[in-house]
Amino acid sequence: MALATKHIGLLFGSFNPIHIGHLIIAETVASMPDVQEVWLVVSPHNPLKDKKALLNQYDRLHLVRLCIEDNPRLRVSDIEFGLPQPSYTIDTLAYLHEKYPHYEFRPIMGEDNLAHLHKWKNYEQLLKYYRLIVYPRPNCTNTPAEYRQHDRIDWLTVPLIDISATHIRDLVRQRRSIRYLVHDRVHDYINTTNWWRS
Repeated sequence: MALATKHIGLLFGSFNPIHIGHLIIAETVASMPDVQEVWLVVSPHNPLKDKKALLNQYDRLHLVRLCIEDNPRLRVSDIEFGLPQPSYTIDTLAYLHEKYPHYEFRPIMGEDNLAHLHKWKNYEQLLKYYRLIVYPRPNCTNTPAEYRQHDRIDWLTVPLIDISATHIRDLVRQRRSIRYLVHDRVHDYINTTNWWRS
């Protein structure tokens, strides 16, 4: 008897730190009728970001786990921790496909990333072999027209929330409140550390 295909949304990110914008997107995708779970994939090193600004990968993983441990539709994944760095989405997807051959993976990305998709490694394969889920981003006006009606791209209806991890880190550095920008558990945990304060 053939195994039923499980549809998994993949939200890749540095999550430095994870904030409510990430959680709203993950929960929205997880509630789609054709998606069973969303995995939040913590990237040790995004090739388009400065690694020096990143909190330790295991600390970022822990913060994501704190947010979602009571949500059965969301999972945190450290799959990229054992893969070559920097992390390229297409390589991670190939590894996941080999490890979970009966799962269908749906990468989730912001419209700002879609606008620069041509800079990604083997981006043509992403569009050929995977169905993307794209969420809107504020003030994003440079998305190529061919992606608007692309048959391998599903556009997500989700509130436009202009929150960035960079802004949160700046607030922490300035000793200002980040309450309601992050999950309560993340807020409380960060307050027990010296992360981003110096």
